Amino acid sequence: MSSRRVLKAAQAIREVVSMAIIADLKDPRIKDVTVTLVEVAPDMRQAKVHVSVMGDETKQGLCIRGLQSSAGYLQQKVGNRIDTRYTPRLQFVLDQGIQHALLVTRILEEVIPAERVQEGQAESNAGEPEASGSSDPSEAPIGVSAVDPTHETDRESPGESVEGPV
Repeated sequence: MSSRRVLKAAQAIREVVSMAIIADLKDPRIKDVTVTLVEVAPDMRQAKVHVSVMGDETKQGLCIRGLQSSAGYLQQKVGNRIDTRYTPRLQFVLDQGIQHALLVTRILEEVIPAERVQEGQAESNAGEPEASGSSDPSEAPIGVSAVDPTHETDRESPGESVEGPV
């Protein structure tokens, strides 16, 4: 179980590192980086900084190498911010959580619309009246008129309104 002190240090490290990446680092390899999580060892000598990098694998690899090469500068920033006996050594780890979440979202979007189309077809088929074969007008579903096609007076003429008087 993490102590409150370690959790506060992890939060401070996350803030310092993320702000330094945005504002101070000029390395062209470090782009589209988000600090997602910081894990600090109980003795406060090591800190794993989980970062998410948007892009392909080569861009992610370059970014991690750029962050590792600037780890000393970032450790100095952290040392100025938190007052501890030891400044934690920063280790950068690629966090694949966001990429996995995007992949799952794409898969769900492919699957769910197919299910909705199937459900929509089932609902539209369920709403259609069944052909019962009965010619009794009282058995016709609501909204469907049972008109004998052989009776001339029941057919509407082209000039009549279907809805009737308003």
